[in-house]
Amino acid sequence: MTLIQNIRGLLFDLDGVLYVGSAPIPGAIEAIARIRAMGLPCRFVTNTSTLSLATLQQKIEKLGFNIPANEIVSAPQAAVLYLRSLGNPVCRLLLAEDVKRDFSEFRQSDNDAEYIIVGDIGSTWTYALMNQVFSRLQAGAQLIAIHKNRFWQTEQGLQMDIGGFVHGLEYASGTTATLIGKPAETFYRMALQDMGLPAGQVAMIGDDIDVDVGGAQQAGLAGILVKTGKYRESYAAASGIKPDLVLDSVAELPDQLNINSWSGAG
Repeated sequence: MTLIQNIRGLLFDLDGVLYVGSAPIPGAIEAIARIRAMGLPCRFVTNTSTLSLATLQQKIEKLGFNIPANEIVSAPQAAVLYLRSLGNPVCRLLLAEDVKRDFSEFRQSDNDAEYIIVGDIGSTWTYALMNQVFSRLQAGAQLIAIHKNRFWQTEQGLQMDIGGFVHGLEYASGTTATLIGKPAETFYRMALQDMGLPAGQVAMIGDDIDVDVGGAQQAGLAGILVKTGKYRESYAAASGIKPDLVLDSVAELPDQLNINSWSGAG
């Protein structure tokens, strides 16, 4: 039994924790409402790179959640901020069309890109495309990965995520991608800064033992694992990561919370 005190804020993953595809996790809407009533500040952190911020917020709202856009901290938005810090670089955007809207301020080129930004592009991946990117990396371009997740849960089951493509490009080109989203510590720091809270007073709730729980713990946060979304018992057990708390779903979280402290067994 582990006692964790002084939790003053919460970070929630979205897909797999609050919903899967177009269906809310049972009890999730009510859980978020109850947690808000406790007065705990929340941020919703996501590696989702198929939807622009505006579209993502609209989807969440249609599912029944009361989550304004200014409480969403997305990996694509973090990538925009990172690129702004570099000036006005020439980019190649390997991103879903909707997400490209958030990157419209940057100059774009397939042949002269200084930075190649990789997100979820589904079946658009081909050997020819991989080879084009490889050639550009060989010429000195830098690789930016919105995230590096291994797989994700869809309404059709687990599907391979972009981590394998990013890793393949790194291996072939001998370069290392700049990782923007979870589990990068800089991403968690961005969310903490937005909340105005130190890591030791915040817990992260996620369905990914590596990215959500392990990444949060590395950044100094508590890590809560939910058995929904991409969670698989055998994978979690083999990871070597020990969550601070394990719940069947986010619906159980309000009953575990106390305004001063909460207890958890992992």
